[in-house]
Amino acid sequence: MRTAPEAPVTSTTLLSADSETRRALQLDALAAILPLERRDQLAKILTDDDVATLRHLAQEGLGENSLRALASDLAYLEAWALAATGLPLPWPAPEALALKFVAQHLWDPAQRENDPGHGMPDAIATALRQDGHLRVAGPHAPATVKRRLAHWATLHRWKGLLGPFAAPSLRTAVRLAVRASARPRRRKSQRAVTRSILDRLLATCGGERLSDTRDRALLLVAFGSGGRRRSEIARLRVEQISEEAPVPLDPDDPDSARLPCLAIALGRTKTAAADEGARVLIVGRPVEALRDWLERAHISKGAVFRAIDRWEGLSDRALTPQAVNLILKRRCAQAGLDPEAFSAHGLRSGYLTEAARNGVPLPAAMAQSQHRSVQQAASYYNDADRQLSKAARLAL
Repeated sequence: MRTAPEAPVTSTTLLSADSETRRALQLDALAAILPLERRDQLAKILTDDDVATLRHLAQEGLGENSLRALASDLAYLEAWALAATGLPLPWPAPEALALKFVAQHLWDPAQRENDPGHGMPDAIATALRQDGHLRVAGPHAPATVKRRLAHWATLHRWKGLLGPFAAPSLRTAVRLAVRASARPRRRKSQRAVTRSILDRLLATCGGERLSDTRDRALLLVAFGSGGRRRSEIARLRVEQISEEAPVPLDPDDPDSARLPCLAIALGRTKTAAADEGARVLIVGRPVEALRDWLERAHISKGAVFRAIDRWEGLSDRALTPQAVNLILKRRCAQAGLDPEAFSAHGLRSGYLTEAARNGVPLPAAMAQSQHRSVQQAASYYNDADRQLSKAARLAL
């Protein structure tokens, strides 16, 4: 039986391999920011100039979440350009390429049924899906396309280049395409982690393993501190935590039992700069769970929440935001809940939903959650009100 001959090793092949190795090593320096599990994939698709740009943005102090999203979108744009044109992403991008991007990502499913050429060609979609860059079927979410265009424009500015992103034709194309591909906006977590759900998750953390103690503290601190984002929990450090005087159990009764209290300095967040001095308090159970974790893990400085291996070995490195999400999903599975229905953002939406149910004024809840948008925060209050109102029960 004859076997197919191996592809010859050429100087071009070796040069490509050397470039990928060099980029992989350079991306190691960004491992605390970029998802490490995607390093090799990013090294294959990003160019040397792309990696240099990301390193420059990191040195300039671009926020971790912003840099992570920008790197992911840049990798997608590079992959799409290769699949659609056979060439790397050009700098500056021509207006025709930006229009092609919009046309292939925002389109009308009904029109596609009558016109197979409408939207993204099957060959391009297949190439992107095989390499793990494309996960959705049908048109992309308008917010995703707008974000990628915005990041594309940002990268042009950082490179000192003029792009086509302010062109009237592109703005019109985006506006019309959004109308054609309109679909309901989906929340980041299908279900909120309300108090009843949280209690079910905590019930799975009652064991003696070190990971049980960590996960209990992680869940309680994330929820009790206002529904912190997974990135904020992942990078939380001991140095951000300070002791506060015990507070009364009942705020209206100064003589009621006292509860332990800690303050968390948030530093840089998605909506706040590091020098704004934002901080939140945690009271009662979250404080006790956090103290128990730090004592058991012998953590006195550095990252609060860290990886634990199968032998209960504790890492010096902080959990990644992705790990925080996976911990919540694993606890959901153990609690008999559908992991696909929950994500770490459910802790954030769950906090505001629970605040609404308990009559906490919206400004007070926003001060704890650090929401800047009243509209976004109020949407959870409106949902809670609708669930409890008689308006939807008139047909009973």
